[in-house]
Amino acid sequence: MHRRPLIEALERYRSEHPGEAAMVQRFLAFVVSEPRCFERELVAPGHVTGSAWIVAPEGDAVLLTHHRKLDLWLQLGGHADGDPDVLEVARREGMEESGLPGLEVLDTTGCGEGVPFDVDIHEIPARRTEAAHLHFDVRFAFRAPTRAVTASDESHALAWAPIGSIGHFTDDKSVLRMASKWQRQCGRPDCK
Repeated sequence: MHRRPLIEALERYRSEHPGEAAMVQRFLAFVVSEPRCFERELVAPGHVTGSAWIVAPEGDAVLLTHHRKLDLWLQLGGHADGDPDVLEVARREGMEESGLPGLEVLDTTGCGEGVPFDVDIHEIPARRTEAAHLHFDVRFAFRAPTRAVTASDESHALAWAPIGSIGHFTDDKSVLRMASKWQRQCGRPDCK
């Protein structure tokens, strides 16, 4: 089953983050019940997306995009468009939206690089011909090879936000949660 790797990754994530068990269970129920969960055309209730928490080479800042459609500072990422390999979706979207030549995936849990750094379910508001829907977002941490970036058409701007003051850029709860996770974990040699 093409959903099995994501199901297993979510189960491992849930065991690492028991405080997020209810949200992860909701995510799992969606993936298990919906064979088309990776398809962007699935609007009700939504679809799987992949995001990239991209840290600077030194690990002290994270790359945020001023998202053109949502007008918010967020992590980079996008639609799976049918691809069940959400790690590669996150990497591809991160590279496309930043102009970075590559991204090194970080094993932030010690459980293997296929375990997400974070997961989130959030609503995307209706706009033009698109109904409001949910993004079941799987996020992976990556290290950038350089701080030289170029914004794509999907973004007003890109910025390296210092992890300790990310609140100056955004009040998005999930971005602040990822910053907190990074600060707790960045003392590990493989996360720096």
